[in-house]
Amino acid sequence: MNGLTHIGKDGRATMVDVSDKASTRRIARAQGTLTCQPATLAATLAGDAPKGEVVRTAELAGIMAAKRTADLVPLCHPLPLAKVAVTIEPDEALPGFRVAAEVRTTGVTGVEMEAMTAVSVALLTIYDMAKALDKGMVIEAVHLLSKTGGKSGDWHADEALG
Repeated sequence: MNGLTHIGKDGRATMVDVSDKASTRRIARAQGTLTCQPATLAATLAGDAPKGEVVRTAELAGIMAAKRTADLVPLCHPLPLAKVAVTIEPDEALPGFRVAAEVRTTGVTGVEMEAMTAVSVALLTIYDMAKALDKGMVIEAVHLLSKTGGKSGDWHADEALG
């Protein structure tokens, strides 16, 4: 188990000690999609979903989720977040929604998990609020777009793909 930072010598999961790391500005961006029937997209955008205002509620749920990431992912460090922004855009070509999140902090560890958690929970909230209209919705492609800061430096998905 050489090189695995979250596994101790005895094979047990462990939280990484970040106490000696330098505090830097860190930013992470993530995105994901939800596809649905065209009628579901239209009803949601018209405000006709049975549970109310879907998009704004899902954006708020994503923000709240980012702040709770350490409670959800066992080995994540709790972080003081400086910014969490979640945006949801309808996309008739899917049809469905594109969800993006940006999370910022100044600290000793990154906010990639917080950005992906924000996207995931926002997508789940859309599903929950529109499932009476369409149980066949599909959540997919939740992924990190970029991260900046820290010892490993900047990373961008488009550069990683070549």
